[in-house]
Amino acid sequence: MPAIVSPIEKSNRPELVLPGAVWRADQMGSYHAAVTPTGHPALDQELPDGGWPTATLIELLVQQAGIGEIRLLRPALRHIATRRRIVLLRPPYLPQMAAWTGWGLPADSLLWIKAPRSADALWSAEQILRNGSCGALIFWEAEVRAESLRRLLLAAQGSEMVFWMLRPLACIRHASPSPLRLALRPASGGIDIEIVKRRGPRRDTPLHLLLEDSPAAPVSPVSPGSSNAYLDQRAPAAAVTRSNPTELV
Repeated sequence: MPAIVSPIEKSNRPELVLPGAVWRADQMGSYHAAVTPTGHPALDQELPDGGWPTATLIELLVQQAGIGEIRLLRPALRHIATRRRIVLLRPPYLPQMAAWTGWGLPADSLLWIKAPRSADALWSAEQILRNGSCGALIFWEAEVRAESLRRLLLAAQGSEMVFWMLRPLACIRHASPSPLRLALRPASGGIDIEIVKRRGPRRDTPLHLLLEDSPAAPVSPVSPGSSNAYLDQRAPAAAVTRSNPTELV
C-alpha cells in the first residue's frame, strides 16, 4: 500500500530544480537549438541565443511585400547558401536570379516552388521540413489555420532548417504557436521591427534597422505590367506538370 503524504509533509520536502528548466519572463530564454546570426548586431541582441533559430517556426508579419524583408534576411541567406540550398515557396514576386547572384547567392543554391493552392503550398512546406535536405525555407502564405501552423511547427522541430513564414501584418491579431513573431514596417533608410513574441522580456518600442541598398530588387512582380519593375529575362519559364501539384523552376 503506497504511503500517504500529508500536505504539510509534502511542503517540507526540498524541491529539485534542473538547470535551464525554469525560465523567468524578465530574462532572455533559449531555443536550445543552433542559430544563424542575422547579420544585424542590434537584432541579434534582441533574439534568444543571438540569431535566427533553427528547428522552429519564425513568423515575419509584413505591412506589404517588398518593404525590405528580403534585405533583412540577406546576411543569413548568404551564410546558409554556402552550405545548403534555400527554398522559396509561393513568393508573391518572380525571383530575379541576376540580383540574387549579385547578393552572393548562387542560382543553383535557390529552389523556387510555385503552388497554385494554399493546400498544395502547406503540403509542400511540410514535406520540405520533414525531408531536411535544405538549409532554409521562406514560405509566403496569407491565410493559415491554427492547426496548420501547429503541423508546420512540429515538422520544423524535427529539422535543422531555418524556417521563415511571411504573413500579412493583419495576422498580428491572431494567436500563433510560433515562439518568435516579428512585425515589419517600412522606415526611413531601413525597416522598423516590432517584437510581437519572443522567449524573453517584452520590448515596447520598435527596433529600427538600417538596411543596405541593392542595385536591383531580388524579386520582380509576377505580372510584369509595371514599367518600374526589374525583370530577369534569363529566368527560365515555369515548368507545368499535370502529375505534380506544384511547379518547379
